[in-house]
Amino acid sequence: MKNKIITLGFFLFCSMHAVEAKDYDFPFQNPALPVEERVEDLISRLTLQEKVQMMKHQSPAIERLGVPAYNWWNEALHGVARTSEKVTVFPQAIGMAATFDTDALQKAAGMISEEGRALFNEDLRQKKTGSIYRGLTYWTPNVNIFRDPRWGRGQETYGEDPYLTSKMGYAMVRGLEGDNPDYLKAVACAKHYAVHSGPEYNRHSFNAQVDTYDLWDTYLPAFRELVVKAKVHGVMCAYNRLDGQPCCGHNELLQDILRNQWKFDGYVTSDCGAINDFAHNHKTHASDIEAVSDAVLNGTDLECGDLYRLLEQGVNKGYLSEKNIDVSLKRLFTILFKIGLFDGEDMSRNPYFSIGREVIECDAHKKQAFEMACKSMVLLKNENHILPLDIKKIKRIALIGPNADDAQTLLANYYGTPSEIITPLKSMEKKLKGKVEIDYMKGVDHVKKLEEGPSFAEIARRAQQADVIVFVSGINANYEGEAGDAGAGGYAGFASGDRTTLQLPQVQIDLMKELEKTGRPLVVVNMSGSVMSFEWESQHADAILQAWYGGQSAGDAITDILFGTYNPSGRMPLTTYKSDNDLPALEDYSMSNRTYRYFRGEVRYPFGYGLSYTTFKYEACPADTVVTTGKSLAYQVKVTNTGSKDGDEVVQLYISHSKQKQTERMPLCALKGFQRVSLKKGETKTVTFMLSPEELALVTADGLLRERAGKAEVYIGGGQPGKSEGVAYPLHIQGDAFQIH
Repeated sequence: MKNKIITLGFFLFCSMHAVEAKDYDFPFQNPALPVEERVEDLISRLTLQEKVQMMKHQSPAIERLGVPAYNWWNEALHGVARTSEKVTVFPQAIGMAATFDTDALQKAAGMISEEGRALFNEDLRQKKTGSIYRGLTYWTPNVNIFRDPRWGRGQETYGEDPYLTSKMGYAMVRGLEGDNPDYLKAVACAKHYAVHSGPEYNRHSFNAQVDTYDLWDTYLPAFRELVVKAKVHGVMCAYNRLDGQPCCGHNELLQDILRNQWKFDGYVTSDCGAINDFAHNHKTHASDIEAVSDAVLNGTDLECGDLYRLLEQGVNKGYLSEKNIDVSLKRLFTILFKIGLFDGEDMSRNPYFSIGREVIECDAHKKQAFEMACKSMVLLKNENHILPLDIKKIKRIALIGPNADDAQTLLANYYGTPSEIITPLKSMEKKLKGKVEIDYMKGVDHVKKLEEGPSFAEIARRAQQADVIVFVSGINANYEGEAGDAGAGGYAGFASGDRTTLQLPQVQIDLMKELEKTGRPLVVVNMSGSVMSFEWESQHADAILQAWYGGQSAGDAITDILFGTYNPSGRMPLTTYKSDNDLPALEDYSMSNRTYRYFRGEVRYPFGYGLSYTTFKYEACPADTVVTTGKSLAYQVKVTNTGSKDGDEVVQLYISHSKQKQTERMPLCALKGFQRVSLKKGETKTVTFMLSPEELALVTADGLLRERAGKAEVYIGGGQPGKSEGVAYPLHIQGDAFQIH
C-alpha cells in the first residue's frame, strides 16, 4: 500500500510539472503567478524599441513572445460606442445625471461592461485582439464640470455640480470595473484631467486659468472621488494647459496631486493628439522629442497618437532613461493582465470570461435603457395640469418638430447603434394605434426651414384639426459636441461644437408661434444635451418636458410620460438661465456667478428642479443642532405622497454655511446628499442622510478641505432651499478645525 501511495504521488508531481512546462513558454503567461511577477517578467524580455511600441494606444503584437496586439482606445459613455456590433444604448450621460439615481446608473454601467466584455472575450478566443473599439479600456466617464451650458461636450458629463458628478461618476466606475479582487470586468478612465470644459475651437492651445480655491472647490472633487474612493484604474489628461503648463505634462496635476496625494497607481493616457500640442500649439516645448520625454517623466504612460515612437530617441539623447519607460510599462501591463489579455486559453480564473453574446441587447438591458430614459426626463412646466393627456378624450394629436422622428438625435455623441431606435413618432404609432390618430409633420429642420416644405401657416391649419399639439424641439449632436465631430458652421447659435446662445434655433420658435395661434394646447418636448433658455416656451407653451438625448427607448419613455403611464421624476443637473447675458465669457474659468452654487441672479428653472404628477409633503424629524468637528451626524425627514398618483421623489440635501467674514468664499448652498424614493399615493417614508465631516467642510483659499466651527443650515427637500417643498434644520459646528485633505 505504501509503494502505491509513493507511486501515485510521484505521478501527480510529474504530471503537474509537465503541465506547467508544456502550457507556458514564459512565466508571464502563467495566470497562477502574482500579477507583479508576471509584469516584471514580461518587461525584462522586451527591447527598448518594443517597450516604446507598447506605450502607444495601438500596441502591436510581439510574436516572438506571444504578446497579442491590443488597442487601448474604446468608449462607453452610455453604451459600448463606435462598434460595428448592435448594442444597447442608454440615455446620454447628462440624461442619466438627471435621474439622480446612482444605483440605476451603476446597474446600467454593469450592463455596458457585460456587452463589451462579451465582444472582447470573443476576440480573445479567436486570437483577433487589437482592433480599435474592441478592447476593454473604456475612456469613460467624463467628470468635467459642466460650468457653462454653451459647452458642446457638456452632454457627456453629469452636470454642473461637483457632488452630483462625484457620486454619478463613482457609480459608473464601479459598474464598469466590477468587484472581483483579481480581475477587472472592464477598465474605467476619469477624464479630462483637469479644468477642461470648453471652448472647443481652441482646446489644443487654450490656457485655463483658475485660482486655487476654484481648482479644489469645483474642478478637482470629482476626480478625487473617482481616484481615492472609486479606485478607478485610468485617468485621461486634457488637451488644454492649466496655468501655462500642458495638462499631459503637468507635474503638479500628475505627480503632486494624482500620484502623491491621491496615491493613484493606475495608468494615465493622453487625450488623442494632446502630446502633439506641446510643441506645435502650446509652444511649451522646443521639439516633439522633448515633448514626449517630458510627458512620460511627468506621468503620462500612454499616448493616444503616434509621437511616442520618438521615446527611443529621447532615451538615446538622455532626456529620460529606460527605467522611466519601465515605470509606465508596469502600470500599463498591470491593466492588461487584470483584464486577462495574457491568460491565453486558461480562462478558469477569470469569472468574466464566461460572459458571452447572449447578454448583448438582452431583455434586461433593453428594460434598463427604457427605465433610465423614463427617470431622466424632467417636467419643467405643466400649466393647468395639461399633462398627463387623457387618452379617453384625445382623438387626434398633431406631432410636429425636427426631433419627432429623428432616430440619430436620440443617440447623442459617443454612441453605439442598437437594433431598434424608438422615436416619439414610432412609439405613438405603436402604443396609440386604434385609440388616437397621429398626424405627423416634421415642419422644420433643426436650424432652417424645410426645402419645398409646407408653409408655417399651412402646418398650423392642419394642426388645428388636432386636440393637442406635441412639438418635439431641440438640436442634436451635429450641432453640439466635440470639435471635429460637431459644428454647424454658418448657422447662427453654433460654433465648432459649442453653442453661442441658450435660445432654441429661431426657426423652431417661429413655427411654435404660428402653432400657438391655433388655440390648441401646445406641449413642447425638448431634446438637447444642455438646457435652453426657454424664454418664449416658458411663457406660451402649456407644458415643457426636457427629454435630453434619451437613447434607444426615448420615444416610449416620452409617450408613457405624456399619457401618464409613467410619472415624471427627473431633476435638472443644470441651471436654466434666463438669458445669454447671465453668463460670463466661455473662456472665463472663474466660478464667480456661475452655476447654482455661485449665481446670484434669477433663473428660469433651478438646478435640482423637476415637476411631478403628484405632490409631496416634507415633515421634519428631531435632529441634533450641534456637532463637533470630525464627527458625523444623521438627519431624517418624513416624505409623504399627498397626491393622487404613485411617483418618485428625489429628496435632496443642501448645506448653506454662514460667512465669518465678508471676504470668505463659499457656495451659496451646496448639494451634499440625494436619494430617489418611490412612494405610492398616501404613503409616507422616512429618509435618512448621514453627513460626514467631509460633507460639512469647506474649501479654504489655499485649497484645503477643512471643517471649522461656525453656523450652517441643512435643508432637505425636493430641490434647493427656497425653491422647493422641504424643511430646514439649524446647525452649529463647534470645535477645532478638522482637515480632510
